[in-house]
Amino acid sequence: MRTYATVGVLAALALTLTACGPEGSNPNKTDSTTASSPAQQTLNTSASTKGTDEGSDRGVGALPNFVGQDLQAAQDAAQDAGFYSIDDQDASGQNRTQVMDRNWTVCRQEPPPGKHPTDTPVTFYAVKDGESC
Repeated sequence: MRTYATVGVLAALALTLTACGPEGSNPNKTDSTTASSPAQQTLNTSASTKGTDEGSDRGVGALPNFVGQDLQAAQDAAQDAGFYSIDDQDASGQNRTQVMDRNWTVCRQEPPPGKHPTDTPVTFYAVKDGESC
């Protein structure tokens, strides 16, 4: 009877030590060497190669012509096209802040319309509605 108790205690101890793993390890943590699902591998591959292929359209977007449009609509459309680094300036030279973007009209944009890397900063130069550019 005593032998079975000792074997049981040793087995429980072995399981406990095995479950703990090496010191400082996290059993819930995954690393790049851990096998993952095909969908996750595809996702990882897409994220790691985005914008790195020479001659491809990855990370490149078509920036439309926003001149004459409402500033808020231009900002929204630029984001829809994949451009998120957006700035706006007072085209009148008075250095006014565009508090209500819907009350401003785009006079000029940088860069010009065309294909650009989507991380390119886009600047809209606008005047208040009713003012001339």
